Parts: sequence; structure tokens; C-alpha cells
Amino acid sequence: MSDVTLSSAVRSNLLSLQNTADMMSATQTKLATGKKVNSALDNPTNFFTASSLNSRAGDMNALLDGMANGIQTLEAADNGLSAITKTLESMQSTLRQARQDKSFQTASYDLAEGLTDAETLSFSGGAVGDTAVDIELGTAAVAATPATLTAAGGTDLTTGTGTDLQALDGESITVTGEDGSTATFTFNATDDNATQIADMNTAFAAAGVVATASADGLDLANADGVDFTVTTSDGAVDTAVGLTSGTTSTDGVEAVAAASKTVDELVSEINNSSELDGKIRASNDNGKLRVENLSTQDLTVDGASASGTIDGTSSGANTIEGNSVRAGLADQFRELRDQLDKLADDASFNGVNLLRGDNLQITFNETGTSELNIQTKIDGEEGASVNSTTLGIETNLQAEDLDSDTNIDSLLGDVKSAINTVRSQSSAFGSSLSIVENRQNFSNNMINTLETGASNLTLADANEEAANLLALQTRQQLSSTALSMASQADQSVLRLF
Repeated sequence: MSDVTLSSAVRSNLLSLQNTADMMSATQTKLATGKKVNSALDNPTNFFTASSLNSRAGDMNALLDGMANGIQTLEAADNGLSAITKTLESMQSTLRQARQDKSFQTASYDLAEGLTDAETLSFSGGAVGDTAVDIELGTAAVAATPATLTAAGGTDLTTGTGTDLQALDGESITVTGEDGSTATFTFNATDDNATQIADMNTAFAAAGVVATASADGLDLANADGVDFTVTTSDGAVDTAVGLTSGTTSTDGVEAVAAASKTVDELVSEINNSSELDGKIRASNDNGKLRVENLSTQDLTVDGASASGTIDGTSSGANTIEGNSVRAGLADQFRELRDQLDKLADDASFNGVNLLRGDNLQITFNETGTSELNIQTKIDGEEGASVNSTTLGIETNLQAEDLDSDTNIDSLLGDVKSAINTVRSQSSAFGSSLSIVENRQNFSNNMINTLETGASNLTLADANEEAANLLALQTRQQLSSTALSMASQADQSVLRLF
């Protein structure tokens, strides 16, 4: 009140009490909030700097959820790839078991007598297919091709009345067959050419050789196809007959009579047939023809009776069953292939399935300038689904696909390649997971750094503020005492009254 006049001492003590009360209020606020800067009025620089640091820490903290989800998505994909790898290894084991299995079914047949080339043993079905392959059960008769020696540059002996051969009186010509049979004719000075050639043929009959006069000398031939050698006693004979001593025919082919094939002949023909190679196998089973069906499908054997005798005429009476073990393994392979595709479909997390080709985008900083996009990459194709088709696995394996060891080896190669692809993809996801985990740790550390920096700018020292409060309380008490003393000085006037 302006009408009330305070002494200088009272006013000074009163102001001191007011200032002390204000400072005590401020100190109590710091102790209550734990901050020395509660608003921009306390310290504008520190307040706004701390707000900026806390804002960035909050933004980065919001990104940690995305990183955590990304890590779980990668782990889900890795779980799927691990399960797929085990499935592929099981498929590999199944194929190896099929490769090692040789439990092919067999049948042994007796050979009937008098079989001819007109009668056949026919194979169809199994690995042979619908087009039957026929094996003739006998051999056809083959006519002989005559063995010949044709004169060249000799004397013309076709006149029949000349004296060309008479001039060779006492000389001889001999023919020797392959079997060692020998026939010799000696020329004389009394008979003409025709007579001597007729006598020569009589002599050569034992060796099966026939001589014929020609303009160039003598042509010799063995109609039975037995090759022979001509030998002369003198060079003059060579000149006259147009044949060189010691020359052997090479074009003869002996006649072959029709005959039934033996078991060994049938075994050789079946095993050397390009149409049956790897499809059936034959062997001699103690005089019987043993046929092995190298297939998972039934093999039909026509030309064999129900009693197991090869007669060349029976049809549909004999069947060799297929390999049931390999057929069962083919079923297992298909089931494993189906499970592989289902595993890939189920390896999702929070709606994202990397194995189906989904793109996982993870942001690492608050400005969005640092991010990681994660996708599958198979044979250079990004975003490819991981399934039996993209991995190159036979998608519709049938029992007959396991008939051939060569085909099984090819399938094993495909599965091995698929395992390598999955392992490579798993390694790529592992590298991405390492990056995300590293960034997650980095972000946590950065958030801690930012929040610590902000706290350093705004947090109060409780010990210091408590000491300040105690000092202010002491000051307040002293000021109150001083104000009382100052008031007592003013009251001394009253004592005069």
C-alpha cells in the first residue's frame, strides 16, 4: 500500500524473502521434475537442442519395430530354407536308394525245338514301350556265294581246238580248298584245249572247283563258296591260264542252312540290341533263357507260353512284373516334392513370405535414405519363388522315370543342384540378417547416445539442488529473523509513549 511507509531495512528484508521464496520454488520444481530445464524459459538453447535429440531418438526408436519384424521375417524364411534343405536331402536319399535297388523281376524260359526265323520272341510294355521289339528265334537259310578266280591276260582258250594247253605238256595246275582238299591236273601234248579243260574239271571235282575257258585264260570257281588257292608248276602255265601261282580267292561265302538259335545266341542278340539296351537283360540260366525286366512296369513277353516255353507263337500268355521297390520310391519322391512346396508357402511372418518372392523393405534411419530390400534370387531372377519348379526338381516323377540308372543319376544331379541353390539363398538371407541385426544394435546405441545427450542438457543434479534448497531454507530463516529485528527497530518509537 502506497499509504504505508516501510523503513529501508524492512523493505530490503522483505525483498530478500521474496527472492528466496522464488528461488526455493524453482529449486523444488527441479527436484520434483528431475530436470533443470523444464521449458524454453529456463534455457532456450539447451531446451531446443534436447528436444531435437529426443525427437530423433524417438524417430529411430519407431524404426526398431520394423527391424525387429524384419529379423523375424528373415528367421522365418531361414526356417523354411532349412526345412526345404532337409526335404531335398530326403529326396536325394530316396533316389540313391532307388539307384542301389536291383530287385528286378525275372523269368526263365525253355526253348522249343525246330524254331525258325519266321517265329519271334516279342517284348513290349515295361521300359520297352508300346512298340514291340521282335527277336527272331531261328536263322534263315543263306545260299552260297561262289568263290572265284578270273583270268587276266592269258591265252584265249575258248576255241576249243587250239594247241595252247598242249604246249604245256608235263606241267600241272593244282587247286587247294580251305579244308585242305587238293586236286591236280597235268597237261598233255595230245588233247586239245576243250578236252583238257573237261579232264581238268574231272580232276578238280574233288575240290569242288570248276574251270571255264575264257578269252584271257581259265576262270576258276567253287560254287559251294569255299575259297581255294591255285598253284602252278611253271611260269609258262601262269602265262597261258592268266592266273598267278599262289593266288587265293577271297569272295566265297559258304551256304548256311536254316537253324534254331541257341540260348547263348538269343542272350547275345537281346543284350546287344540297341532297342532293348538298359530295358531288359538276358542270361543263360542253366540252359534256359532268363529274361530280367529292368523296369517298374510290367513287361509283356509274346512268343512264350503260359508254361514258360518259347514257342514263337503264343500271345499275351506271359508277363514279367515290374520293380515294386522303385515304384514305391517314386511315390515317396512325389510326396516329398509336394511337402517342399508346402513348406515354402508356410514360411511367412506378419504376411511377408520371402520364399514366395515377396520384397522385404527395412528402413534404417529417420530420413529414409538408408534402407535394405531383401528378395530371393534364383538363377539371376530376383523375386523368384522357392519351389520344386524353380529349383529344377522333376515335378511329375513317375515310376517309369526310375527304370534307368542313367535317368536316376540325372535326377540326383538336379537335386544336388537344388540343394546348392537353397544353401546359396540361405547364405544370402544370413548375410541380410547380419546387416539388420547390426543396424538394430547400432540404432539402440544411437538412441541411448541421443537420450543421454538430451539428459545431460536438461536433467538436474539432485544433490546440488537439495543443497541449494537447504541453503535457501537457511537464508529464508535468516531473512525472517532480520525482518523481525528491523520491525523491532521501528517499534522502539512506541516505547517513548
